[in-house]
Amino acid sequence: MGVVLTGCGGGSSDSSAQSQSGERSASLSWNAPATRANGDGIRMGELSGYVINYGQNPDELTEAVRIDDASVMDYTVDNLDQGTWYFTIQVEDVDGLVSAPSEQVSKTI
Repeated sequence: MGVVLTGCGGGSSDSSAQSQSGERSASLSWNAPATRANGDGIRMGELSGYVINYGQNPDELTEAVRIDDASVMDYTVDNLDQGTWYFTIQVEDVDGLVSAPSEQVSKTI
C-alpha cells in the first residue's frame, strides 16, 4: 500500500514535503491493497478500515488514528507541533488481522 503525503491544499506527491508558513496539518491519501502479505487476493468487502500511526520519532510512532470505514482513503492530521512528523498506515481486515505498516512518509511543519 503506497501513501501520499501532501500539504493542506497542496498538490505534492513527494514522500517528504515542506509545510507552508502557519500550516500545522498533514494530508495523507492511499490506495486499498489488492493482495494480502502472503500474495492471496483481498476484496474491498474483506477490509474493515485503516490505522494511521504517526509521531516525531521515526522509530517510535506514538500517536494513532483509527478509520473504521475501508472506503475512506484520505485523512488530514491537524494541530501538529513544529518539527518533522512521520506517518505509516496499516490496513485491518474483517477478521481483525492487521497488515505490516506501509512505507514511512514524513512532513516538516
